[in-house]
Amino acid sequence: MTGIRAAMGRMVRAALVLWFLIPLAPILLWAFANRWPFPNLLPQQWGFDGVRSSLAAGAPHAFVVSATLGLAVAAIATPAGALAARALAAGRLPLQRLIEAALFAPLILPAFAVALGLDVLVLRTRVPSPLAVVAVLSVAAIPYTTYLMRVAFSAYDKGYEDEARTLGASRAMVLIRVQIPLLAPALSGAAFLAFLVGWTDYVVTLLIGGGRVVSVPILVASFAAGTGNSSVVAALSLAAVIPPLILLTVLARTGTRTATST
Repeated sequence: MTGIRAAMGRMVRAALVLWFLIPLAPILLWAFANRWPFPNLLPQQWGFDGVRSSLAAGAPHAFVVSATLGLAVAAIATPAGALAARALAAGRLPLQRLIEAALFAPLILPAFAVALGLDVLVLRTRVPSPLAVVAVLSVAAIPYTTYLMRVAFSAYDKGYEDEARTLGASRAMVLIRVQIPLLAPALSGAAFLAFLVGWTDYVVTLLIGGGRVVSVPILVASFAAGTGNSSVVAALSLAAVIPPLILLTVLARTGTRTATST
């Protein structure tokens, strides 16, 4: 029975890997296709024209901008979501329903409409565009981190904290030695979701950034709007997809090791 379950688990993992990789196959082919006329199934000429064009178009700078946005949003939204989730899980907040509605409102409101409205406010208050983009994306990511951390806190046993305090541990020591290690898988998952919000966003970065914050999605969209740029779009799309896949793989391996050790 154990062998059957292990085989089923391997089949499910293989199916998930194929689910993610199959859509990337055409992008991978286009990224290294200098010439791929219709109706040929494979490129007629291979090369690196798309990669070179994407590098010349500012892909490294856009990559750095997207990574900075993702990391900044993760650094803000993850602890904010964890604190909000802990307070909500305790059930001691006044007007808790109203607070929950405010926290999860960004999931309901259309991003396009919000960005258009905030764009005027940013221009009038003269807030720097990068700072405004990070702030708005962090607000958009907090509902995801709050929900994930609330699920984690619902299964969290505060008895470990009480035992540590009984043994003389300070609040800081309890946080570092007890709470964070126990919630590490949920925290890493929440940080990953928040990173994705900053990394993949297009609407908020375009409207509030005002064209001054050029991320990978904006660069991809600018080339996709034209014709004859398929190889460049494919190369830029790979640059947008590969980092989240690497992070997801690292988190999956880390989670497996944590589960095995416990």
